[in-house]
Amino acid sequence: MNLKNRDFLKETDFTKEEFEYLIDLAIELKAAKKARNEVKYMSGRSIALIFEKTSTRTRCAFEVAAFDQGAHTTYLDGASSQVGHKESVADTARVLSRYYDAIEYRGKHQAMVEELAQFSDVPVYNGLTDEWHPTQMLADFMTMMEHSGKRPGDITFTYVGDARSNMGNSLLVTSALLGSDIRIASPKQLWPAQDIQNIANELAAKSGGRITLTEDMDSALPGSDFVHTDVWVSMGESEEIWKERVELLGGYQVNDVALAKAGNADAKFMHCLPGFHNEQTTVGRAIANKTGMHEGLEVTHDVFEGPNSVVFDQAENRLHTIKAIMVATIGDK
Repeated sequence: MNLKNRDFLKETDFTKEEFEYLIDLAIELKAAKKARNEVKYMSGRSIALIFEKTSTRTRCAFEVAAFDQGAHTTYLDGASSQVGHKESVADTARVLSRYYDAIEYRGKHQAMVEELAQFSDVPVYNGLTDEWHPTQMLADFMTMMEHSGKRPGDITFTYVGDARSNMGNSLLVTSALLGSDIRIASPKQLWPAQDIQNIANELAAKSGGRITLTEDMDSALPGSDFVHTDVWVSMGESEEIWKERVELLGGYQVNDVALAKAGNADAKFMHCLPGFHNEQTTVGRAIANKTGMHEGLEVTHDVFEGPNSVVFDQAENRLHTIKAIMVATIGDK
């Protein structure tokens, strides 16, 4: 399948078949890395990494994936580049695409990464915006395929918590694209926006995907192969809204009782990380003290560290799926 020179700005940039091809390629590349016989399809390539928002997994995954494949990266943050300050996005894109074979952007606005792609002569990848998180979706569905032995169209999962976010948007739309059965359990005011629902409904009508949006977590969980959640306050939102958000979402915590309601002893827990499951971070302690939730926030520590948790497999798969995107779009494979 030829995906050369393609951007990856949002999930719908690829067809169902192309999206699944990228996951299958990631599985192949993961096996090659484990066997230490990986072919370097990107020798001599260079990738610019623009990070307006901080990152652990996205930055490390791009850098290690590039290194594994014989490519070079340059990390640019707000302090080390002029993008958006003294130099426009359009001008930055035209300069960097003269130096690099691809550009990654992680920041606030989808319009920013779209503008980079408009003016760039090389592929542009969305490492995360407030609206979409497409590279995470490849990792999530790869993880679900590995742990269930199912293709995406046969997978059933529930996403619990704040769904009016890039993760809620992306999981809903990607599930619809691939034909999965997704249930979103969340207060109605935290459902994905109506325009996102409309996109998902159109995709599901073509793929056979099944979509459920409900405020009743108990009705959403039965039959789930996986239970997802994410932080209750997204990156960039003020910590001042934590108390309000916790009051709204307190009944949507993923704990042992909630996981058991999947009715499936093999139901796995997923989280894109970082997660507030204990008080071992400065922010975690502050929020626990402010809200009184000392047993974890969106997920309890017991579930996060339990035998059904696959969060670190999910995190590892960021590496293999990001590698697949780069190999498919700028590599020699």
